[in-house]
Amino acid sequence: MKKIEVVAGVIFWEDLVLCVQRPKNKLHYISEKFEFPGGKIEEGETKEEALHRELLEELNLSTKIKSFFFTVVHEYPDFELTMHSFMCEADSKELTLHEHIDQKWLKINELTALDWAAADIPIVDKLVSNG
Repeated sequence: MKKIEVVAGVIFWEDLVLCVQRPKNKLHYISEKFEFPGGKIEEGETKEEALHRELLEELNLSTKIKSFFFTVVHEYPDFELTMHSFMCEADSKELTLHEHIDQKWLKINELTALDWAAADIPIVDKLVSNG
């Protein structure tokens, strides 16, 4: 099974968390699901460098990476995903969607209302349980 390693940002602006929606995809199980933004780590990059680059590319958003949050390993039908998540802080809510079709800034207790990609659900659950 193909293994993919990615980074994701749990991005706060004040008490709101950024949630972004994936576009339609031939893989139905991730098509139009919400996720925490991020992407693949390129060769020679640290996880933090990859996250900074991906957030600039996908959202034109500059963030401060505060701390590592936790790692999720999830097996989708076609690949295994290892996702390292980081707590981040945005300077502004202003961003430009380059790859996603929607965005929402939600309070932590509102996160469970969205239709999340399966690999992102453990992050949502941990955020909600931590309050």
